[in-house]
Amino acid sequence: MPTKAVLETHEVSKRFPGVLALDRVSMSVRPGEVHALVGENGAGKSTLIKVLTGVYRADGGEVRYQGEPVSFGRPLDAQQAGISTIYQEVNLVPLMSVARNLFLGREPRRFGLVDVTRMNREADAALKKYGIDVDVTRPLRSISLGAQQMVALARAVAVRSKVLIMDEPTSSLEPREVETLFRVVRELSTQGIAVVYVSHRLDELYALCERVTVLRDGRVVHTGAMQELDRLTLVSHMLGRDLVQVKREGVTGFGDHGEAASTEPLLQVDGLRKRHVLDGVSFDVRPGEVTGLGGLLGSGRSETAKAIVGALPLDDGSVTVGGKRMKRLSPAASLREGIALLPEDRKAEGIIPDLSVRENIVLAAMPRLATAGIVTRGKQDRIVKTFMERLRIKASSPEQRVAELSGGNQQKVLLARWLCLNPRLLLLDEPTRGIDVGAKAEVQKLIDELARDGLAVVLISSDLEELVEGADRVVVLRAGAVVGELIGDDVSEHAIMATIAAEATHD
Repeated sequence: MPTKAVLETHEVSKRFPGVLALDRVSMSVRPGEVHALVGENGAGKSTLIKVLTGVYRADGGEVRYQGEPVSFGRPLDAQQAGISTIYQEVNLVPLMSVARNLFLGREPRRFGLVDVTRMNREADAALKKYGIDVDVTRPLRSISLGAQQMVALARAVAVRSKVLIMDEPTSSLEPREVETLFRVVRELSTQGIAVVYVSHRLDELYALCERVTVLRDGRVVHTGAMQELDRLTLVSHMLGRDLVQVKREGVTGFGDHGEAASTEPLLQVDGLRKRHVLDGVSFDVRPGEVTGLGGLLGSGRSETAKAIVGALPLDDGSVTVGGKRMKRLSPAASLREGIALLPEDRKAEGIIPDLSVRENIVLAAMPRLATAGIVTRGKQDRIVKTFMERLRIKASSPEQRVAELSGGNQQKVLLARWLCLNPRLLLLDEPTRGIDVGAKAEVQKLIDELARDGLAVVLISSDLEELVEGADRVVVLRAGAVVGELIGDDVSEHAIMATIAAEATHD
């Protein structure tokens, strides 16, 4: 008979303006269990964690802890009750010593003062138990990220947690440190501590977790034993695609581009490396070709695009454009070479909401339009008129604030900004995310037209149907490395999912 749950949610819902982030989510975690919580971007994982730990209050449903209904008003309340969270970004105090971070808020005292000697001694012993041998008197920021993560883990355990939520805990760890973390998690499990383990790394899930809950679009789509779920089926649940899919014509609005206009690559990416992020990514793109980048959340898709345009500093690797190797990667140099990036997060990294449609469109083109440092209104108006008509941007006038437009029209404004520079290569990161069906079809049709006109396109999308219909080739990434490449008729939803899942067994 299963052990009674230590932490559970019963039909928990959470709304934000215009978004139902959690839709009647029910999940239970048992003492001593390592329970996987997985899902792609926007699935609701972060929102659920914040509801469990008192950052957010649920709008509906119930959270139960040790059999009793609870509603934590703040994270400290959850922590004091015995629910601790270790985040992907270490949330400790970098200027304080390692020991002070470990004992923050519960420092041993003597005669009313902090007993520094005892604190340092106990901190050293606690960390050595986890295989971490550092000078605990040094500032936290002076030790490796992996060691910092272990300090956060040791602190969470030391406060006598009954439930430990771990959000992407291995993202900054070396292989040796990952092994130590796994050993600690298994040890915690034998002590009866429940662990909610959030990760996109399939190998970790199968190595550690007993059960899994899969979220998609704010709903639970699967809960069950980890070992009874094969990798391909898990990926299918996460992405929301059936296991058997074939390439279908005209579903998304893309057409067939035919062969690339040239056999010579316009873009050659060779061995891009960034510690813990990219691991030797290599591929090329030809004029008139749409090359898709596929993979799960955290696979390195967006990071690859940012590295190509110089927005992500690299440890190694090269980018060659038109046969010319770029000596120094930077956004400015990329623009000079005709490379433009449409970012994944249009609100945070794209549009400037308080500026007008006109100002947002001509922003990148201002240096080229200037004569003696002055840009005439007439030049701006001609460009804006051309691209508002070509992209069918719906606005009351070019002077309307871009924040007032729909998501689809905001996306078109960003496309117009880069297209008015006449780029040779366009990197599109989730170009149709968050826009309505009609706008999505229009954007996809535009991408198809650009490819037909000879523009090289890199299409990044978590929508498998979009990749299958829109790309001539799909380069599949996993954990920052290329794990497969599908070409032509071999590009299918099943093949992409199988590549993601099968390669995980060889890591």
